[in-house]
Amino acid sequence: MTKSYNPIGNNVPAPWHVRLLGRDRTVIPVVRLSGVIEAASRPGRINIQSAAPLLKRAFGIKRAPAVAIIINSPGGSPVQSRLVAKYIRDLAEEKNKQVLVFIEDVAASGGYFIATAGDEIIADPSSIVGSIGVISASFGFEDAIEKLGVKRRLYTAGKNKSTLDPFLPEKKADIDRLKKLQLDIHDVFIDYVKSRRGDKLDDKNQDLFTGEFWTAKTGIEFGLVDRLGDMHEVLREKFGKKVKLERITAKKPMFGFPRIPFMQIGGSDESFTDDLIASVEAKTMWSRFGL
Repeated sequence: MTKSYNPIGNNVPAPWHVRLLGRDRTVIPVVRLSGVIEAASRPGRINIQSAAPLLKRAFGIKRAPAVAIIINSPGGSPVQSRLVAKYIRDLAEEKNKQVLVFIEDVAASGGYFIATAGDEIIADPSSIVGSIGVISASFGFEDAIEKLGVKRRLYTAGKNKSTLDPFLPEKKADIDRLKKLQLDIHDVFIDYVKSRRGDKLDDKNQDLFTGEFWTAKTGIEFGLVDRLGDMHEVLREKFGKKVKLERITAKKPMFGFPRIPFMQIGGSDESFTDDLIASVEAKTMWSRFGL
């Protein structure tokens, strides 16, 4: 009789009806989180609203000893990053399941924040990891509107209501205030990484929390990654060659219609512009890591 995985014991042949129904295999749910992290509900974005239903279904599979999460993100919203990471840990503790995170091209900034929710982080040697920092970007248009002969008229109640207005010259007080916000958010990021990675981190590395990023091949030396490898290799090693991956994807509405970018019924020039700007911003974030 052929021996196969049996929940009762690996050395005990599984009954024929168990093998027939595929119950002799270890099922591992796989959730893919890919894209820029932001609250907006756009395709190719990660946020708590889109991730929560997938994660809840994955952790709800009772006979799965672990959940695999694929991360591919250059970062984004620190709030959404923390909400997703916390939800993963809450479910892991509630359902008593191990969390295995697999990094694809990049898990940087907020992407790495989410990755640290894993009990083990596995990456390709060429994956980009780290970028533990906070960044803000904007434009200054005060010279442009002056050349066009346009005058800025702004009325506020509250002296700080126009902080960092892109059509007004920068003020040192505004920059100092923004810097304080960034430092607070950076502290939250650092504290979370330290709480999750603990003694694995190379505390002698002065660049660890400067926003620098590395390949996983180097990141493993700093404790940012646990091991190098790919999902199929690692899961077969951990749960046997007959491991069954169950990919958890978003459910499609029964009578839904595909969304055509920039061409929505009842759409407006404003929605077109918003989508266009969001696409450019997302591309900029990816390109920072050579992607």
